[in-house]
Amino acid sequence: MSMQQALNAALADILDTDPRALIFGEDVGRLGGVFRVTDGLRQRFGAERCFDTPLAESAIVGMAVGLAMNGWHPLPEIQFDGFSYPAMNQIIAQLARMNYRSRGHLPMPVTLRIPSFGGIRAPEMHGESLEALFAQVPGLKVVAPATPQQAYQQLRHAAALPDPVIFMEPKARYWQRETVQREVGDDCEGARIARHGKHATLIAWGAMVARCLEVADMAAEDGVELEVLDLRWLKPIDTDRLIASVGKTRRALIVHESPCAGGLGAEISALINEHCFGQLRAPVERVTGFDVPYPAGELEDEYLPNVDRILFGVQRLLG
Repeated sequence: MSMQQALNAALADILDTDPRALIFGEDVGRLGGVFRVTDGLRQRFGAERCFDTPLAESAIVGMAVGLAMNGWHPLPEIQFDGFSYPAMNQIIAQLARMNYRSRGHLPMPVTLRIPSFGGIRAPEMHGESLEALFAQVPGLKVVAPATPQQAYQQLRHAAALPDPVIFMEPKARYWQRETVQREVGDDCEGARIARHGKHATLIAWGAMVARCLEVADMAAEDGVELEVLDLRWLKPIDTDRLIASVGKTRRALIVHESPCAGGLGAEISALINEHCFGQLRAPVERVTGFDVPYPAGELEDEYLPNVDRILFGVQRLLG
């Protein structure tokens, strides 16, 4: 399956097993979504369980909150990550707080799917990296799968949680293919080791995991064994696995698409320094997007962390 097909399969299995699950958003019904992630679901499950909404992101999230308050399990979609901004009030002030505000009487089993990050050369506002904004909000969980198998498992797991989950799908990996087992498994939370190594740990999520694996392959030709940690859950961060990996290699390089200033890499770096300071052989390195607005497609290649920039980061790290 491709990641797009794996997500489609996960949504179908959720609707099939959970009669309270609902899918809605812009063009998710008749069209099957811009990226066809919801393709065929309206025809299979009916227009009452997979339906289109007006072009109003605040209304989409507000409706999800109201449905969850009344016992439903919404899986709304924001069509592109850059379209999330109009819904931030509903996400931060309602979706994230309702369970806390009601002292647990109103859980929010909402999985908000957002095609995220860059790599497809889309127009402005169609490629963003907003994980740090979401991860800073108490009450939200944030996940970014890196492979089709992870996408299937993480979406099934997220939809079964009583908490609101921001599910960030890496658009650039929608067409990646691998064999997918349609089962949830026991290891759905926290980070995973995508590649074992001993000289340094590369920490990434979403599409940057594949890029780090490419760098690790190239470094191996020179005898450098890099460990690649796929963080997966960006809120909460799996501190135990993060510290175990960095404690073993004693060097860490964090790779993400968002700007460096205030990015999630800063929080990860702080955790590493708090827990591994005495073990580190070099300062934590970061390779990130630049501190400018996420550019339109023609400038994306200059903005995104590429193989050369990551390799230079590894060279600095190994010094």
